[in-house]
Amino acid sequence: MIDIGSTSVRTAVVDASGHLRHTRRLPTPRESPAPGLLEFDPVALADTALSAAKATLTEAGAVDAVGIANQRASTVVWDRASGAPVGPGLGWQDLRTALDCLSLQSEGLRLAPNQPATKAAHLIGAAAAPAERLCVGTLDSWLVWNLTGGTQHLTDATNAAITGLCHEDRVEWDHAVAERLGIPAAGLPRIVDSSGPLVEAAALPESPLITGVAGDQQAALVGAGCVRRGDVKITFGTGGTLDACLGPGDPPAEVRGPSGTFPIVAWQRDGVPTWGIEAMMLSAGSCVSWLCELGLLEDPGDSDAVAAACADSGGVSFVPALMGLGTPHWDFGARSAFAGVTTATGRPQMVRAVLEGVAHRGVDLLEAARADSGLELADVVLDGGMSANGTFLQALADASGRPVHVAPEVECTALGAGYLAGLGIGSWNGWDEVASLRSPARTVEPRRQADRAAWQEAKRRAAGWHPDLSAVSS
Repeated sequence: MIDIGSTSVRTAVVDASGHLRHTRRLPTPRESPAPGLLEFDPVALADTALSAAKATLTEAGAVDAVGIANQRASTVVWDRASGAPVGPGLGWQDLRTALDCLSLQSEGLRLAPNQPATKAAHLIGAAAAPAERLCVGTLDSWLVWNLTGGTQHLTDATNAAITGLCHEDRVEWDHAVAERLGIPAAGLPRIVDSSGPLVEAAALPESPLITGVAGDQQAALVGAGCVRRGDVKITFGTGGTLDACLGPGDPPAEVRGPSGTFPIVAWQRDGVPTWGIEAMMLSAGSCVSWLCELGLLEDPGDSDAVAAACADSGGVSFVPALMGLGTPHWDFGARSAFAGVTTATGRPQMVRAVLEGVAHRGVDLLEAARADSGLELADVVLDGGMSANGTFLQALADASGRPVHVAPEVECTALGAGYLAGLGIGSWNGWDEVASLRSPARTVEPRRQADRAAWQEAKRRAAGWHPDLSAVSS
């Protein structure tokens, strides 16, 4: 499987028992030329992914199928004739189209800057090549294009449904929206299932079939074994994303729930989508990385031990809003803040406050998902880099008042891509078999009651810091 994340590409082989083997990870640098902007080099990213995949295959030998998981909203536009990108790739956190989204709101078109729709429109508008010659894609589309030698332009239903370019009630391109944004219909990828025989990866040794494709969060939902109605996982990586499985049938009635969650396609097989809902925080692990940039930590992994050096934060609260607040507020103009800092506040208290702030935002996501789904969502499975942080896990259990279960893999995205690929060729017989592979690595029980009220007050004060951005409604 190939997993393209926000900061790295990971490749691995998923064996029959559902374990990752022959794992390899290579960094994929991003650049921030100005505040709120996040770019990457699409060619370097594709080259890195192919290099890592070939190295894994050299070590492991031939595989039965290939699965792909990708950071969903990052966007690439390229020239169909030459295969060359027309500009930089725009990362999911890039906010350069925020004012475009605000302008479109007045027309009744509700799009967010963290969706690909306006990112693609921006790249097309700046391209030298004719629009009708351009291909628009998320990272799965760009990778498949490169894996197939530029012969296949496709995306799966999970990626397509979050672009802002699909109909609200079905996974089909809304050509009226695309036309309004200047995106030619011929440039949109073909929408395919998330699992099943798709195309050959001719760029890899022995041209294995690609039989699984999904956005990273949906892949993590599958990889965590959360494949039944009411199952829920939260991935705490660069950002934080909660996904809950609702099951097949009609999509949720509202494009955005009253508590700020969104419908998603959890996966699609045989043309039938399974639906879910999603809640999102825009800053999670990125806040810990920021502490390293400030010199408070040498490495993000040090945050656990540093925070554990104090029994509590000494009344300090931190609001994780480096790029604004997602669910339930969707305030892109909010900004991170410390509250309650005194002369007694030291490094341990500030680090602990950051971990606790991310935990409180995790509870925000849970509360929003419960309200909008009407489901209990009692058992929460965690994955992502922060799931290895004991202080953070305890803070989340305390703030939620519920036990939290840690997935057997720190990152379930890769497993999910492997499961979808395996289902596509019959390595697993169905969802019951996938669910049976779910086995938490550990469970953390709450120990004390967290002060949610004080943290909520700090969050209120961090809201609306940039009014123009806060006016953008996702």
